[in-house]
Amino acid sequence: MIDIQQNSPIELLQSLGFWHSGEKISQISVPGESNMNLVLRIETNQGSYILKQAKSYVRKYPQISAPIHRIEIEYQFLKQLASNSFLASQSPKVLQYDAPNHLMLLEDLGEGSDFLSLYGGHRQLKNEEVKHLVDYLMHLHQLEITNFPTTWAMRTLNHEHIFNFPFLEENGVDLDNIQPGLQEVSLSYKTDLPLKQVIQALGNRYLEDGKVLMHGDYYPGSWLQVSSGIKIIDPEFGGLGDAEFDLGVFLAHFDLSEQAEDLSAQVQKQYTLPADWSLVQQYRGVEILRRLIGIAQLPVSLSLDAKKSLLARARTYVMS
Repeated sequence: MIDIQQNSPIELLQSLGFWHSGEKISQISVPGESNMNLVLRIETNQGSYILKQAKSYVRKYPQISAPIHRIEIEYQFLKQLASNSFLASQSPKVLQYDAPNHLMLLEDLGEGSDFLSLYGGHRQLKNEEVKHLVDYLMHLHQLEITNFPTTWAMRTLNHEHIFNFPFLEENGVDLDNIQPGLQEVSLSYKTDLPLKQVIQALGNRYLEDGKVLMHGDYYPGSWLQVSSGIKIIDPEFGGLGDAEFDLGVFLAHFDLSEQAEDLSAQVQKQYTLPADWSLVQQYRGVEILRRLIGIAQLPVSLSLDAKKSLLARARTYVMS
């Protein structure tokens, strides 16, 4: 396997065979922070591209192993979008795919920024942005899917860090290093047996194949603002599952980024496909809990008291 790194020489990248005749690489840069995969922007004398490569570990957390075939899930996901003109316009087009080397060359959507700044209280989502994000889910969840590859390995990885690891009393993570006092706050949830039983059942449901194509990680880090509008990226946790999972994750990040209360109601009003909103709330609660007391931390600007309040609200979501 060709192992691409951030500082790989141009000669190695030039040898991939992705380029047109006479095309030469002129510049390599990092377009933004990526949690799962190596992502590079490749500029040539004929255009600009995004190159992604999956490794056997999580890029942001190298100590965590991850299925290297996840790049195929993203490839297949993006191929499915091609049958819907709206969805095809919302994500980058696949230009080249190299399965043996776990490489994919994508259309460069241009300079942009994700929505992680929401967590710092620097901005609020606009109604039209929420509408666009819900429209995407509506189109996605209505796609007719055939022969989508198994996502068991990726779903197992995600299951561990959503439904299990955050709720272990001894998981090796000292949350006081993130915020003094958070470790003690977390213990009431890690020792809450009724809560953990519901979360375990919900996790078992998550592991089963569902009926719709879900994005699988529908949060502000997967929304990219570019000159042509909001685009949706990084569907490596996608696959057949519950529409309610996407909706629950989506709404959880409204809570985590302190968005206006009426935006949640807007989502429920606008999403007109059949949905179990009690299940949505349960997924919403688990996502809040795992983001505050698990390893996948966010750049939130919440005080300890605010986190206590939000954790308590998340518990009510799960137990509703």
